[in-house]
Amino acid sequence: MPNRIRERRIMMPPLMDGYKPFGIAKCEPGWVTLYFEEFEAIRLVDYERLHQEEAAEMMNISRPTFTRLLDKARRKLARAFVEGKGILIKGGTYVTEHFWYKCHNCNETMITMKPASQCRECDSENIIQLSRDRK
Repeated sequence: MPNRIRERRIMMPPLMDGYKPFGIAKCEPGWVTLYFEEFEAIRLVDYERLHQEEAAEMMNISRPTFTRLLDKARRKLARAFVEGKGILIKGGTYVTEHFWYKCHNCNETMITMKPASQCRECDSENIIQLSRDRK
């Protein structure tokens, strides 16, 4: 029987929902989905320049699990670049310490300590929660 998948701790949401390739016709380019925890692995190791052991500890997973997660994320990014596909960043198995929201009107990404019902930038109620409910 396989082990249960532990929820990976994510520190901050991405600033965007994804990327579209430049130079491809505006019709649907096809998409590669990068999960939030895969984005976080790339952010910690390739952007923040942390060692895998440190990054794994921050995400509350083992180092071998982190290595597999990072490898999977890099393969997805490579596939998107080589095949000219767009990248969507969403979903996955993760937990957050704060509440994350995205406003559909002004595209503001908010991180709050308490649940929110409207955008702090434009006061719109057209927001969606990106983070999962805490238990």
